[in-house]
Amino acid sequence: MMVMTAEQAVTWVEKTNALIQSNKEYLTELDQAIGDGDHGLNMSRGFQEAEAKVSSSEYETVGGVFKDTATVLMSKIGGASGPLYGTAFLKMSMFLRDKPSVTQADFAEAVEEALNGMKQRGKAEQGEKTMIDVWHPVADFLKNGQNVNAGKLVEVAEQAMEGTKDTVATKGRAAYLQDRSKGHIDPGSTSSFYLFQALADVWEEGE
Repeated sequence: MMVMTAEQAVTWVEKTNALIQSNKEYLTELDQAIGDGDHGLNMSRGFQEAEAKVSSSEYETVGGVFKDTATVLMSKIGGASGPLYGTAFLKMSMFLRDKPSVTQADFAEAVEEALNGMKQRGKAEQGEKTMIDVWHPVADFLKNGQNVNAGKLVEVAEQAMEGTKDTVATKGRAAYLQDRSKGHIDPGSTSSFYLFQALADVWEEGE
């Protein structure tokens, strides 16, 4: 059974930031192919600020960590990604509220809330070549509750990210390319993969 503490929530943000920073150029390349070309820069700036905030603060609850993360991401990430990632963390914080530690079932529900919030905010569904394409299968995997472990989480998220390569974009700037958006991995799905890869690292350390 996976339990998350406030300390582990901070570590999740730190590990996500490390992955985003080391893959900033790759995210930029992906976004130059089908978007504005600013996803790498926006994400690196946002998560750097989020890490600075949460690693220098004291928290009693996971919800508190997520709330501060949401606030920073909404204000520091430009483009469509800021409101979407911000919404995800805000919805998780609202669901978890003041729980000092979070069970696997709690966390699964929180991710489901995040997914629904992003779908509403971005007016997007699964299969439209957006970050939803990673969050949706991950939410299903967590909710299913069977064999939830770090290795399987990475596998689910990575497969979902890779799957966006064969999808035609119908949302965002990439939608203007129509069929030419095929053959490219979605940048938002890739940064979401890094987020869940970081989570898997936190789980492995906590075992």
